[in-house]
Amino acid sequence: MIPTLEWTDTGVRFLDQTKLPMEETYVLAEDYRAVADVIRTMIVRGAPAIGVSAAMGVALGLLRSQAADIAQLDEDLKIICDTLATTRPTAVNLFWGIERVRQLVLAMSLEPCATVPQIQQAAVAEARRMYDEDIAACRAMGAFGAVLMPRTGGVLTHCNAGALATCGYGTALGVIRAAVERGSKLHVYADETRPFLQGARLTAWELLHDNIPTTVLCDNMAASQMRAGKIKAVIVGADRIAANGDVANKIGTYGVAVLAKEHGIPFYVAAPWSTIDMATPTGEQIPIEERAAKEVTHFNGKQITPSNAEISNPAFDVTPEKYVTAIITELGVLQPPYDQALRLGLEQVAHTNAAS
Repeated sequence: MIPTLEWTDTGVRFLDQTKLPMEETYVLAEDYRAVADVIRTMIVRGAPAIGVSAAMGVALGLLRSQAADIAQLDEDLKIICDTLATTRPTAVNLFWGIERVRQLVLAMSLEPCATVPQIQQAAVAEARRMYDEDIAACRAMGAFGAVLMPRTGGVLTHCNAGALATCGYGTALGVIRAAVERGSKLHVYADETRPFLQGARLTAWELLHDNIPTTVLCDNMAASQMRAGKIKAVIVGADRIAANGDVANKIGTYGVAVLAKEHGIPFYVAAPWSTIDMATPTGEQIPIEERAAKEVTHFNGKQITPSNAEISNPAFDVTPEKYVTAIITELGVLQPPYDQALRLGLEQVAHTNAAS
């Protein structure tokens, strides 16, 4: 598998996605501040990968802590978590990853016989467990979603929801991979995804790495390809799914969903349960990250817009649930009405967690 991130004895090692596809290099984050910088600068990106990266950042911070006792370790924990939480506001997986390790540490801190080294090692073990769980979840999503893909024809995707956005295999691209493994003859159309070009740089790179035929489209070409009958399905990932089924994903996804609806093409979302935020009622309440204007004003280091032009650079948009044909998760495929399907799924998650 493509090694998006991994825990090592010296820190967390990340494939630098800002250098792809022309250069395959790695960055070693040796403390939690470095992990936060890796997330913020999009060396690692994609909601599931961000969540596990954040968990590893918390674990690494605790492992590097010089706390003499548990009280001091708890103080360090707060600083570590607060630092990581400021990196990317839209991807709910970030907060899920932080909180999962934090809750483990706080619970162990209350145990009378617990020691600082025991808590540190438990945090590391939890973060590494989350890494393995993410890969398993992606493979399960792939198995559930593969049957929804056409046996032959074109599938459009936006941004990158593949192995590079997860710990391995991928969400939306995991579904495509699973369908191809089962014999489907698919041709992927990858939107370039301005302004960071995740589709052109990352999706095309990893699909060609797996010998899956891929055509890169400029973002404004999708409509004509749909009208020409080249697109049989659309599948994307998600950075947050609200309780009613509204989906926040990379900017441009909403437009693709509207086009798919107009052309009678199914629009699927693949995401793990860690991306579902039942505390957010609708997409209206999802915070949208605004990124630096330079991502729009410059290309390859060269300025391409007038200096006095105002710039808007939201990293995400929200697709209303009415445009979503189905949501593919590691527990199965959810159909509308999503408010009911998500509540039932949450009960299943709670039951599974209690049983384990």
